[in-house]
Amino acid sequence: MNEAQRDVALFRYSLIREAADPALSTRQRGVLVRALAATDHAGPGGRRMKVARGTLDRWIRAYRGGGFEALAPLPRTGVPVTEARLLELAEALKREVPRRTAAQVAEIIRTAEGNGPSARTLQRHFARLGLNTRPDGSPPTAFSRFEAEKPGDLWTGDALHGPVIGGRKTYLFAFIDDHSRALVGYRWGHSEDTVRLEAALRSALAARGLPRRCYVDNGSAFCSKQLLRALASLGIALVHSRPGKPEGRGKIERFFETVRLQFLVEIEANLPADLIELNRRFGAWVETAYHRRVHSETNEAPIKRLLAPGAPALPTPEQLHEAFLWSETRQVTKTATISLHSNTFEVDAALVGARVEAVFDPFDLTRVEIRFQGRSMGPGIPVVTRRHAHPMARPEAAPAPAPTGIDYLGLLAARRDAELASSINYAQLTFDCSELSHPHDSADTDHDNKEIS
Repeated sequence: MNEAQRDVALFRYSLIREAADPALSTRQRGVLVRALAATDHAGPGGRRMKVARGTLDRWIRAYRGGGFEALAPLPRTGVPVTEARLLELAEALKREVPRRTAAQVAEIIRTAEGNGPSARTLQRHFARLGLNTRPDGSPPTAFSRFEAEKPGDLWTGDALHGPVIGGRKTYLFAFIDDHSRALVGYRWGHSEDTVRLEAALRSALAARGLPRRCYVDNGSAFCSKQLLRALASLGIALVHSRPGKPEGRGKIERFFETVRLQFLVEIEANLPADLIELNRRFGAWVETAYHRRVHSETNEAPIKRLLAPGAPALPTPEQLHEAFLWSETRQVTKTATISLHSNTFEVDAALVGARVEAVFDPFDLTRVEIRFQGRSMGPGIPVVTRRHAHPMARPEAAPAPAPTGIDYLGLLAARRDAELASSINYAQLTFDCSELSHPHDSADTDHDNKEIS
C-alpha cells in the first residue's frame, strides 16, 4: 500500500468506524449512515465531497471482511488510452513552466493539437512523475462562497501586481461580476493610480452596464474622491472592505490566482514587447479562454451566465463623460479668480468669496467649468496657463517606434567610398613595376635619385 492508498483508506475508515461497530443494531447503523451521507466531508487532499449511502455500506462490508487493508483502493491495471506523444508534450509543458496547472496544460494541448487528455488525466500523470506539488509548497487559499443573486448586483474590483514590461513594473486593475464570475472590466498599466483604475472601470460600464454596488479594498486608488464622484453620479454604491478583514473578496482573489497560473506563466515564458501587446494578449485570453470555459463553482461559462438575463442597459456617452470628469473645490479671490494646479481662471464676479466646484478633464487643465451649489456658472476664462494636465494624470509611456532599417551614417560612408573610388585612376596603378629603376640598382644616382657629377 503506497502513501496515496493509505490516505484514502484512512479517510474511509474515519467515516465508517462508528457505523461498522458490530454492537449496533440495523436501525442504529442506518441512522449513522444516513447522517454521514447527508454531510460534506474533507476528503484526501482537503477537497470537500459527499459520499453516497450505498458507498458507505460497501466500505463497511469491506472493512468487516478484510480489515483496514480492504479500504485501500485497488491500483489501476488498465492500459493507458492517451497517446504517449501527448503525455510527453504535457510533461514538457509542465517542466518548461512548473507553475502551470494540469488544467492549463490540458487547455494548451487542446489549443495546439485540437484535442488532448483531460485535466484529471494529467493530474494523475503529473503525480506519477512527482510534478504535482505547488512550486512554493503553500496550501491553497480558502475563498468565500457568498454569491450575488443576479448579474450586476455586485462588482468587485482589485489590483494585481504583474511582470516587468519595457523596464517597468505592470499592474492589472480588474472588476469581476460576483454572480457570473465574468471579468467585466480590465486594464494593464504601469501605475497603480486612479487614472488606470478609472480606465478599467469606464470600459466595464460602457460594455456591461451599471452595477448596483461596487466592492473594493482600501488602496489609495480605490479611496480617491474622484472614484467616489464617478460612481455617485451614476447611482452606484461604493463599498470598501474593512481593513485587515477583506470578507467577500474571495472570488476576485481566486480569479487573480487563475491569472497567475494560466496567463502570467505564459507571459513570463514569452514577454511581450510593450504594454499595448500585454493588454492585447490579456484581452484575447479573457474573451476566448476564461469567459468561455465552464466555471468550477457555477458549472456555467462566465459570459453565458452574465448574459443570461439579456443585454444590460448601457449608460449614454454623455453620462460616462460627466461621471469621469474630476472636480476640486476652490474659493474665489477678491479679483474673481481661482487657482487650479498653477493655472489661474477668471470667474463670474458675483462669485467673489464663494466656494465653487471646478470641474475638468484631468488630461486637459486648460478648460474648466465652474459650478456653484450644483448649478453651472459657465466656463472659467484662462488667465495664466502653466500646466496642461493634472499631476496625477500621467499618460503611459509611448511604445518605442518601429525601426526603419535605415543606417544613415552607413549610407554616408558608402557614398564617400564611392566618391573616393571614382577619383582614383586605377588603370595607372596596373603598369609593370619592373620598368622602374631601384635606387640600389645604380651607383650613378644618389639617395634622391639625382645624377652625381
